[in-house]
Amino acid sequence: MKVAPLIIAICLCAVYTRAQNTYSVKGVTVDTSSKAKLTTTITVLNAKDSILRKFTHSKTDGSFSISGLTAGTYLIWVSYPDYAAYEEKFTLNPASNQHDFGNISMRLKSRVLQDVIIKGEAVAVKIKGDTTEFNAKAYVIQPNDKVEDLLRQLPGIQVDHDGKITAQGETVTKVLLDGEEFFGDDPLLITRNIRADMVDKVQLYNKKTDQATFTGIDDGKTTKTINIVLKEDRKTGVFGKVDAGIGDDGYYEGQAIYNKFKAKYKFAAYGTASNDGKNNLGAADNSKIGTSSSVVTLTDDGGYSVSFSRGDELDNGTYSGRGLPSARTGGVHYDGKFDDDKITINTNYKIGELALTTDQTTFTQQNIPGGNVQNTDAVQDSYAHTFRQKADVTYQKTIDPTANLKIAVDATLKTTENDNTGFTTVTDGTGALLNHNNQTDNTNGTLKTFDISFIYNKKFKKARRTISWNVSETYNEGTSTEYLKSDIFTQVNAKDTVTNQYKPSNITSSVLNSNLVYTEPLTKLLSLSVNYGLGFNNSSSDKDSYDQSAPGVYNVFDATFSNYYKFNVLTNQLGANFNYAYSTKGSLIFGTKASAVDFTQADQYTGLVYKRNFVDWTPQVTFRYRMANSGNYMFTYSGSNSQPSITQIQPVRDNTNPENVLVGNANLEASFRNTFSTSYTSINQLTGQLFAVSGNYSFTTNSIISNSTFNTTTGKTTTQYVNLLTADPYNFNVNSQLNPKIFGVRIDFILSVNGSATYAYSDNLLSKTTSNGLTGNITYRKNVAKKYNIQIGAGPNYTFSSNSLQSTGNYNYPGLNSTATGTVYLPGKFQLTTELRYRYQGAISNQPAVYNKLWNAGINKTFFKEDNLMLSLTGTNLLNQDQNTRNVNALGFTQTSVNTIKRFFMLAVSWDFTKFGTIAVKN
Repeated sequence: MKVAPLIIAICLCAVYTRAQNTYSVKGVTVDTSSKAKLTTTITVLNAKDSILRKFTHSKTDGSFSISGLTAGTYLIWVSYPDYAAYEEKFTLNPASNQHDFGNISMRLKSRVLQDVIIKGEAVAVKIKGDTTEFNAKAYVIQPNDKVEDLLRQLPGIQVDHDGKITAQGETVTKVLLDGEEFFGDDPLLITRNIRADMVDKVQLYNKKTDQATFTGIDDGKTTKTINIVLKEDRKTGVFGKVDAGIGDDGYYEGQAIYNKFKAKYKFAAYGTASNDGKNNLGAADNSKIGTSSSVVTLTDDGGYSVSFSRGDELDNGTYSGRGLPSARTGGVHYDGKFDDDKITINTNYKIGELALTTDQTTFTQQNIPGGNVQNTDAVQDSYAHTFRQKADVTYQKTIDPTANLKIAVDATLKTTENDNTGFTTVTDGTGALLNHNNQTDNTNGTLKTFDISFIYNKKFKKARRTISWNVSETYNEGTSTEYLKSDIFTQVNAKDTVTNQYKPSNITSSVLNSNLVYTEPLTKLLSLSVNYGLGFNNSSSDKDSYDQSAPGVYNVFDATFSNYYKFNVLTNQLGANFNYAYSTKGSLIFGTKASAVDFTQADQYTGLVYKRNFVDWTPQVTFRYRMANSGNYMFTYSGSNSQPSITQIQPVRDNTNPENVLVGNANLEASFRNTFSTSYTSINQLTGQLFAVSGNYSFTTNSIISNSTFNTTTGKTTTQYVNLLTADPYNFNVNSQLNPKIFGVRIDFILSVNGSATYAYSDNLLSKTTSNGLTGNITYRKNVAKKYNIQIGAGPNYTFSSNSLQSTGNYNYPGLNSTATGTVYLPGKFQLTTELRYRYQGAISNQPAVYNKLWNAGINKTFFKEDNLMLSLTGTNLLNQDQNTRNVNALGFTQTSVNTIKRFFMLAVSWDFTKFGTIAVKN
């Protein structure tokens, strides 16, 4: 081999490359009038496409120097707070490999003459500490756009069809309006009803707890939050919207929203009615529509709860595509400031009614040792109805500059009706019948809840020395009446088991918690936060069963399937956290909490008392670092105990599904979960390009898993929960996102990897299911005012899933998710709209591929100068598809098909009114 010529060639290339990167620029930034030196931000961009090449800050003497450039034509951009930006084009070439700008004069904006115009794009994104701020002026606002349409354009933010918001890989759980809650915890009332042309800025941040915000000492607890900041001239006025539509096959929709904003208060009211699933403010997955349950759970921090199925499905604002919905909702909101802004009141009242009719078929396969499987085919027809009233009020007062008070009260009254009819068949791997069950279950329930909380914060003269006291009381009362009828036929003995019972229940829970927190600065950089909590929980669960003595007369008490328990829980919690803020850019938080719990369960029928005492530990570590104005890094660790539920320890006998029996395990111990998370986010403030990567890994020691025994002759399954001592279940995921501009168009690239290992015992043999997935997605967005806006996203995925018990448990399959939405603005104020959604899951053993296809389209015409009156004709589910899903679990998989709204057409009119005056959209 001739090595010498190769080395010479490499050296020549290195010399040539170095020669190509010896170009540089320098200069000094000064104030025009005072001649003071300024520490400015200097950015060098390509003149042709504005791609960032170099970025630096000038020194304290105002001088700067940037090297490592290549020959070409560039723009230099110099910026400094409250000063007009400086922009100049320059060229570097072999004849002039250094450009000296000399003194660059910067002028305060207040001194810039009105006739001087600095041309350039608005800065789209800024990072201010932990907050990413988007300038609404930098994005295209189409006529009648809402906040949701604006959010879809922001880098790093995705909004799905149902309105769920994901930002930088995390779900946004709270949306505020000018820093205040608007209709409580319903983000859609902001994102789908506040006009986009009213927005000045969109702020994305991790909202700290009230205590951390007040004390300035981070406790590591945050909520991913979006704050919509209105323009000053849009904070006073009236605006709203009225929609009405009628379609074939009896479909309809209607909505009216009225908002009146002034400097000191906001008033809003809305009402909706629809049965087409497109209403912005009502409907939900039918699994959330239920009556009270007696599931008793000991929480991670030693707390205790009785589940009442309190999920506010009427607040979710989305239709999952499962079943046929009918929804009517309404609400009123008011928030105001008084006494020179020292007092704030925020109050809401909501009323809603939701009905959902569902026809569902389900196939479940469970793996049994020895190569056997047990298959269950189920057909279920259900009707669920919920009526709910909910009211809340929050009072906040700034007592003085060192103290504040917050009192919050809310109450809910909800009634539910659930009617279910189902037929279930269980077969073995050869298809031979084991049993079948014909069952009806009719339940009516009422739930009453009342919550009140009080928090007082006080700062002392010494900085960072504070005290905070929080007291809360929660009362729940749920009652229900259930009629259960079932007829189970078992093939092995050709025998029918018939059940016909009346089951009333009454569940109450009263929880009083108090938490006192004291913070003390130990040094200039280190602070200590100490808390003590005391909790009392008194609850009861009374569930009875009665057989018939005559047709329609249920008065024969069945002690086997009746129970009456009282629960008393005393919790003492002590914790300490250290907060080390070593600079304005970074912080380190570490500490732990210990909860001592005394639990007593008394059987009111037998007099038996069950007691349980334990200590829970919750250590945590949080590290944050802010990198100048361009990025943030975070690392967290948390550990938590998970106590077994009373259902797992000492289950109450239940004949709702007698072919699935749960056996208690009084020897169950708590598991411990370790979770590690990290994230890095970087934004180029000039180009708006975002790069974000995040990941987490968790594993559980002494985990609680199921041990199921299958009777292969009768199809009966008996399950007991046990601690897993020989392995640790785990899960992980890594998400990355980059959204550069390519040929002037924003492209989002998303890549994610996930994996997990779950365990369960099957006939006392350990079954391990390993699942790993790889998902990619590319999204193209283009928005040109009054011409068109399109968004196309697609990405493949592949799932690798295997089960240790048998080869038929290997469920590897490819997948694909894609969406496409668009609007084209035609002459005569006509618009064409379309929406396509496609989801594919490849075929697996014994089951075909799953396809979900949805196509909606429409034609609209707007009227008036502001385009605020619209007439539309839309077609929904044009392909007439049902909804199908598949889920893989530790012992097999479940594949479901459910009915949905079929193809229909609707004619609708919409009027968007405002007294703010619509901002004209420039072409």
